[in-house]
Amino acid sequence: MTDLLEKTKTKNIGKPTTKNLENHETKKLGMSETRAKKIKHSYNVNDAENSLLLQTKYGDVIIEMMPEIAPKHVARIKELVRQGFYNGLKFHRVIEGFMAQCGCPRGDGTGGSGQKLKAEFNRQRHVRGTVSMARAMHPDSADSQFFICYADCPWLDGQYTVWGNVISGMEYVDMLKKGRGDSGMVEAPADEIIALSVIADL
Repeated sequence: MTDLLEKTKTKNIGKPTTKNLENHETKKLGMSETRAKKIKHSYNVNDAENSLLLQTKYGDVIIEMMPEIAPKHVARIKELVRQGFYNGLKFHRVIEGFMAQCGCPRGDGTGGSGQKLKAEFNRQRHVRGTVSMARAMHPDSADSQFFICYADCPWLDGQYTVWGNVISGMEYVDMLKKGRGDSGMVEAPADEIIALSVIADL
């Protein structure tokens, strides 16, 4: 009899009132400080303030930034990340065996945030997993676009500002949809950055 009563109670429970609400209408649950620390620790980074979580549909990519060699670029990247600038932007140029480029709000490589950065060329080599700034012909034309190297690219050394390195998730970068031709421009629909976050903010 007790079992029947419990089943009846369960059957009569109504549907959650939040089921059909939009994301912005639902109240987000808070996270304890202890749990937040555990989540940050799970990414196994040396400096959470200077590490990024780049989410793709294939998996998470962890980037350690290098403020010691490119302080202004790292500061600007973090500023844009915290504004949500990169969320939803496409990997618009992806060349097999070379690199994957993103960070253009227009999705075609012609756009940026509107703030040019003075070059911080350094001795860091462009190897598999290197994260470096894209730019036009002028050395001080880097803005928001960056690329991740698929392989060693020594001809780029000293010509582009290296500011980070992928320490986890390169296998997911490998899965990004590749472009066609010498330009490597990706035909729609291109893969996108679902979200880019500073790990210290998680």
